[in-house]
Amino acid sequence: MPDWIAIVLLGLIEGITEFLPVSSTGHLLVAERWLPHQTDLFNIVIQSGAVLAVLPLFRGRLDQFIFRWRERATQDYAAKLILAVAITAGPGYLLEKRGFKLPEQLWPVAWALLIGGVAFLAVELWLRGKPLKDEVTWTIAIAVGLGQLLAAVFPGASRSGTTILLCLLLGLARPAATEFCFLVGIPTMLAAGGLKIFKAVHHPAVGAPPEQWGMVLLGFIVSAIVSFIAVKWLLRYVQTHTFVIFGWYRIALGAALLILVGTVKL
Repeated sequence: MPDWIAIVLLGLIEGITEFLPVSSTGHLLVAERWLPHQTDLFNIVIQSGAVLAVLPLFRGRLDQFIFRWRERATQDYAAKLILAVAITAGPGYLLEKRGFKLPEQLWPVAWALLIGGVAFLAVELWLRGKPLKDEVTWTIAIAVGLGQLLAAVFPGASRSGTTILLCLLLGLARPAATEFCFLVGIPTMLAAGGLKIFKAVHHPAVGAPPEQWGMVLLGFIVSAIVSFIAVKWLLRYVQTHTFVIFGWYRIALGAALLILVGTVKL
């Protein structure tokens, strides 16, 4: 397979799965079993592309922070975002300093996908007929920060999936939950990505081959374009739909992976 085709496929996978509650890390680990393995720098850059691309989709909220920052509601929402990011950033930085690496085996990814899928179905069933609120509380902000940490150490859990589930359990409406979780994830992932890019560029691994920057740029562009489309679709989708479809998708993929690795015999 030509290198550029593999890069486009990885960009597509990253762009589609980065914000959807299905785990981009899990999907990339699966994809790299059949596609040429890429460097950590490549994976970080295409993730950053997916994150940066969605910023225009939150223009209304960004305008609020810039032009209406004196309003009490704006300051309250921003403070809750900052709290959630801070909860994630501190322990996340310590994990990075200690050299924490995600396991690359498929079985934990499969179980995380499967359990998360069942959780989505169970939560949506429990929420049926219950009124949901649009206000992000301090409890929700703390839960989102902790949820991001949980997802960071369990490949396949999904940052957006874990945090959205927690928001739903705490009674937050789906559109509000999706927006808040994404807004918390953007600075968190950009900060983590920026640190890793700095380290990879200034302290390259000994004996590592030179980075193919043309391929990195191609993956960045593909990931950014696809991410923008995927998130724009999801933000509209959750206005009138539940997350049940993602629950069934996670269950199907998790079960298929368990069968593939021989963990479950069916």
